[in-house]
Amino acid sequence: MKAVRTQGGRVQLVEVPRPSGDGVRVRIRSAGICSSDLHLIAGGWPVASTLGHEVAGELADGTPVAVEPVAPCGHCDQCQLGSYALCRLGPQMIHGVARDGGMAEEMLVPERCIVRLPTGLDTRDACLVEPLACAAHGLGRVQLRRSEPIAIIGAGPLGLCTAALARPHVREVALVARHDAQKIAGERLGARIGAEGEYPVVIECAGTTEAMEHAVRLCRPGGTILMLAAYWGGLALPAFEFGLKGLTLVASSLYDHCSVGRDVDVAAAVLAANPQIAAAIITHRLPLAEAVEAFRIAGDRRTGAIKVVLEP
Repeated sequence: MKAVRTQGGRVQLVEVPRPSGDGVRVRIRSAGICSSDLHLIAGGWPVASTLGHEVAGELADGTPVAVEPVAPCGHCDQCQLGSYALCRLGPQMIHGVARDGGMAEEMLVPERCIVRLPTGLDTRDACLVEPLACAAHGLGRVQLRRSEPIAIIGAGPLGLCTAALARPHVREVALVARHDAQKIAGERLGARIGAEGEYPVVIECAGTTEAMEHAVRLCRPGGTILMLAAYWGGLALPAFEFGLKGLTLVASSLYDHCSVGRDVDVAAAVLAANPQIAAAIITHRLPLAEAVEAFRIAGDRRTGAIKVVLEP
């Protein structure tokens, strides 16, 4: 079958054997390109497996599903505590990083990875379950109040997913966006573009030192910064102002259990209930055969790209 892999910092569409062995077979219908994929390739990480951790498709009987792309060990101290997002395997447990992902015609995953989709949620849109779950997990780690506004820095897919999830639970979402397509998408999801003044909670979704400095400036004394972005280039924290304000920094990664089940199930329910999320965030859909072009588009925000999706 065809699959997307990297070699020498380049995306390639290659022929690989169909997956075999234990697990549940998923016929892939959509696979989103994440900024993490772009960073892995640009950084020359030795990813020998098939890319793709934002994945949805169908089981052999036609059941529509998304995939929670992690296979935690189940026996380390963190797994035993129920915090499988913090499994000691780290990146080794992630499909699309150390395990074969879903930018292919098929993938095999453990039964626990299967996310059965609510009625009406198209598998072509359900690749957004994974980034929405990241946002849901992070929002569950901070206190939001309906009477107060929040600010989000960064209006890529993660920032927009966070805005969509947070909007019903706060007075206002102020979104710091760089590109016109992001601003339009943010407004469609109910956010106000631009942030002024101070906020009790600031959510950093850009992943740069400049963005974190902006977050510290926007956060009111005693407030909280939620760090959802991955800092591939490291972070220089403006420690003097951070300490002077008495801020709290909360880091969040991946997804886990929440009070009503799994973050991925919450994400699927929200996505099914609000079709506007997929309509606003997914800007490009290309067949698997055009994977190289899809990655080029995803890497150039000037094209108006937000979420680029491969459809095998």
